[in-house]
Amino acid sequence: MIMFYRRKLIIALLETIGTNIEKTKLIKMIFLLTQKQNIPTYDFLPFKYGCYSFSLGADLETMIKKDWLQKIGNEIGLSTDQTYFEDLIDFDQILVKRIVKLYGVMTSDRLTRLTYCDFPYYAIKSSIARNMLSEENFKNIAMSMPNNCETVLYTIGYEGISLDYYLNKLIKNNIGLLIDVRRKPISRKFGFSKKSLHNYCSLLNINYINFSEVGIDTLKRKSINDKSDYEYLFEEYRNSTLRETTSIQKKILGLLTKYKRIALTCFEADSSQCHRSHLSDNIKTLSKFRFKVIHL
Repeated sequence: MIMFYRRKLIIALLETIGTNIEKTKLIKMIFLLTQKQNIPTYDFLPFKYGCYSFSLGADLETMIKKDWLQKIGNEIGLSTDQTYFEDLIDFDQILVKRIVKLYGVMTSDRLTRLTYCDFPYYAIKSSIARNMLSEENFKNIAMSMPNNCETVLYTIGYEGISLDYYLNKLIKNNIGLLIDVRRKPISRKFGFSKKSLHNYCSLLNINYINFSEVGIDTLKRKSINDKSDYEYLFEEYRNSTLRETTSIQKKILGLLTKYKRIALTCFEADSSQCHRSHLSDNIKTLSKFRFKVIHL
C-alpha cells in the first residue's frame, strides 16, 4: 500500500509524541508545523474552532478507516507498527521534533489560545474565541477579518491548488457567492465536485450555485494543443454559448448586485485559458454593469 508523504508526516508526528492526543491538538500542531515549511504539507483556513484543513480532516478519516490510526473518544493515536519518521526529509524531521518539544505538553485549550493569539486571522470564524481570549486579543481577531465591501466580480480556477487554499482565497476576498460555470461540475480532485464544493462552501457561509449552461463541453477541450486552438475554441464559445445565454448572464449580474462580491469558478489556473474570462468580459458589456472584474 502506497502511503502519501502528507500521511507519513501525521504518523511521524504521532510516533514522536508517543501517545494518543486530542484531535484538536493534533490539528493545531500540524498547523504550527506547516507554518515553518517552505511548501506547506497542508493548507489551512479559518473555521469554527480556528485553523482547520478539510484535506487533513479527510486524511484522518481515511487513515482511521484503513486502521493506520485509531480514534478513542476524541483522541487519535497509532494503530500500526509501521514507522515513517525516517522517511521524512531532514528539515521536516527537525520540525517534527521541535513542534513536539514546544507544544507536546500543552493542553488543547492552551494550544488553541496560542494559535488564536499568534495567528488571529485563522480565528475569525471561531465560535469560541470570545470566551477564550482577553478583550485585547479578541480585538486582534476582529481587525483580521476581511472587510472589503466594494462590489467586484471575481473569477477563480482551482488547477494546481488544494481545496483549503482555494476556499481561503474566497474568504480573504470576502466573497459571498461562488458561481460554478463548469458544464459538468465533477472532479477527481478532492472537494471540487458539485455536491462537495457546495457543502464545503456552506460550512464557511459562502453561497454556491452552478450555471452549467454557460460552460464549455469537456470534449471540445481535448483537442487543444496550442494558442490557435484556444482562439478557435473561445471564438466558437463567444459566437454560440454566450449569445444563447444572455438571460443567465443578466441573472449573474443581478446576483452580483445582491451579494456585492461573487466569483465565477472553473478549473484552469490561467484565466486567459478559461472560458470564465470571456464570460466575465461579456457580462461587463451589459448595460447596468459598473463594477470591477478581478481574476484571482
